[in-house]
Amino acid sequence: MSHVFENIRYSVLDLSPIVEGGTAAQSYQSTVDLARRAEERGYERFWLAEHHNMPFIGSSATSVLIGHVAGATSSIRVGSGGIMLPNHAPLMVAEQFGTLATLYPNRIDLGLGRAPGTDQPTMQALRRSSKSDGHDFPQMLTELRQYLDSQLAPDHPRIRAIPGQGTDVPVWLLGSSGFSAQLAGQLGLPFAFASHFSPDNTIPAMNLYRESFQPSHVLDEPYGMVCANVIAADTDDEADYLSTTMMQQFLNMVRGTEMKLQPPVENMDRIWNENEKFSIHRQLGSSIVGGPEKVKNGLHRFLQDTQADEIMINAQIYDAEARLRSYDIAADIMNGQK
Repeated sequence: MSHVFENIRYSVLDLSPIVEGGTAAQSYQSTVDLARRAEERGYERFWLAEHHNMPFIGSSATSVLIGHVAGATSSIRVGSGGIMLPNHAPLMVAEQFGTLATLYPNRIDLGLGRAPGTDQPTMQALRRSSKSDGHDFPQMLTELRQYLDSQLAPDHPRIRAIPGQGTDVPVWLLGSSGFSAQLAGQLGLPFAFASHFSPDNTIPAMNLYRESFQPSHVLDEPYGMVCANVIAADTDDEADYLSTTMMQQFLNMVRGTEMKLQPPVENMDRIWNENEKFSIHRQLGSSIVGGPEKVKNGLHRFLQDTQADEIMINAQIYDAEARLRSYDIAADIMNGQK
């Protein structure tokens, strides 16, 4: 089985979760602790996600936190998974990531999405037009890449990203549907799929990406990463218990209930009804939860099914030490130690 894991890079997605009874400051310390552990354990990259007005997510000022994590580590790649480009002026994103790339050369990734990462009122507070449904994302992407990519910049640009110009920060497209998969393929860019909340679309989107792929100065052949929820513990029962935090998070989102990340519970059936249970199990369908053997089998099957070049692991776990342990177990599996 181990040959499936050979040459597969493994990475971290962190939402810098703010837990019940905790503070954002503590979340940022936990994020740094996890990034340092990930660096020690051979993880390729550590990405943070842009979300707004969500009580359980601390990574709203994503580029600021990327700089903090990069400064607290030494070799792991650090980036966005993702920056929601329609929330921002492309020039400002180019300047922010150009600054990061100047401070931390060859370590910064720029993953881009087109969703708001929030609700309608917050979207308007971000000055994002209600008409902006992401349809202009390809044009914004072109503008942004011209600021950063030395091969795409016009000869005598009137507007330049300083710093940013010529830094060639790697750009990834992120998606949970076919739109970004096809666009990434057509542009010859790496693609990352959000299987951690959109499992049903995973294989169709990855296939569409590969079928659409046109070689570019960035990539000769497609490079696809898939993000999955992986909650690992020393036993299946402990992992199942820890995973109830993630289930409560999704339940609260379904119900529109605003809460920090909740501690695990013994029995979810006391909290959700049958319809909610069905809906959340479907949305979390690609999640891999268990002890080392169960997680190893789950990762093996997931990588075979998706044919991913890299897996990114998300773990919404309440207890910081249990979260570190989960990433340790996943690393042991990926590098053949379990």
